[in-house]
Amino acid sequence: MSHPHLWHPFTQAKTASEPLRVKSGQGVWLTLADSRQVLDCISSWWVNIHGHAHPRIAAAIYQQAQVLEQVIFAGFTHEPAEQIATRLVQRLPGELSRVFFSDNGSTAVEVALKMAYQYWHNQGEPRSRFLAFEGAYHGDTFGAMAVGARSPFTAAFNDLLFQVDFAPFPATYWGDETVAQREAEAIAAIEQKLAQGSYAAIVLEPLVQGAGGMRICRPQFLQQLQAIAQKYDTLLIFDEVMTGFGRTGDWFACTRAAVEPDIICLSKGLTGGFLPLALTICSEKIYAAFYSDDAQKALYHGHSFTANPLGCAAALASLDLLTETEAAFRGLEARHCQRLVHLVDHPKVEHIRCLGAIAAMNVVTSAQPGYFNQIGLKIRQQALDKGLLLRPLGNVLYLMLPYCITDAELDLIYTGIDEILAML
Repeated sequence: MSHPHLWHPFTQAKTASEPLRVKSGQGVWLTLADSRQVLDCISSWWVNIHGHAHPRIAAAIYQQAQVLEQVIFAGFTHEPAEQIATRLVQRLPGELSRVFFSDNGSTAVEVALKMAYQYWHNQGEPRSRFLAFEGAYHGDTFGAMAVGARSPFTAAFNDLLFQVDFAPFPATYWGDETVAQREAEAIAAIEQKLAQGSYAAIVLEPLVQGAGGMRICRPQFLQQLQAIAQKYDTLLIFDEVMTGFGRTGDWFACTRAAVEPDIICLSKGLTGGFLPLALTICSEKIYAAFYSDDAQKALYHGHSFTANPLGCAAALASLDLLTETEAAFRGLEARHCQRLVHLVDHPKVEHIRCLGAIAAMNVVTSAQPGYFNQIGLKIRQQALDKGLLLRPLGNVLYLMLPYCITDAELDLIYTGIDEILAML
């Protein structure tokens, strides 16, 4: 029975099924209150990159809690935050060198938008226009909603969102013979917009649009996008809240695509799923526009738990694990592909795509495709009956797995998918 005081996210409480009570988690498995075991195929909203309850991260949090649990980050600093900044700057490309802490993906994007906007303002060249992409999702705060695709999620707030121009996102899939043409058309459309006016920044999810349907684009598109952004002196913001920390088969989507954004947003897998923490990292060029004797040029943004030492300790332990087990996230794409091949000609599946830890496909349905396609709820229930936690995005069935998954567990998932498709 639902708790009388809880309000769950992305849920119409009146019509939703009763939430499942989770008792514990270990590795890729969740144990429910009724003792059922459920394999977490989506890393619990994409955050548990090492699986649940990893003892190394738990120990790091415990050890940090005995020394320093929290301190104001305005006017103070501490070693865990400094270590995070140093280690990530060493991993990131180009001039990304200034690290700003916040709490979650949406706020990391908010910070990036404010940085970009104020960067131009501080130089006496105000720019208020942003260019984003059709199908994008960047979070649920107002700035993040504004640069995301208009949808039923944003409909109640559309009058409050600032105007944003949107460009086509050339999503691709296995066997796609038109991708190069659509990339060229998208680049032409973007260049036309940039030529008509000054934009503060271009904002996108690099390589994979997550909540928009696990839509994947090619590195070539991002490389062309960077070239025209530089041509028209426009900042490039990469929202890597989901794609960071191994999800695309490399440490970051920008490194896999060989592209250097001006600003990058990170969260989700940053702490291995243990604690909320986010980062917005910008180039030295952007930081220099705020570094001034003029107090009005400072970035006046912050949160009570900015750079929380416990979150930083979790993130440092997670980075250690990523370094030690790098082969796991680099090798997961090949392991997916071996099991996806037999679905290529399946009559109930189309548009198969795979990148790093992410595998996705569209389930063929007579109903309107998209997030509210009811086949997703049907698949979710059938998956639970088989001990699998799947949460399709409407008719988009996807996997985003913890890197610790074994071949036997991976086979269990794909066997379950085969059986579910046979029942649809």
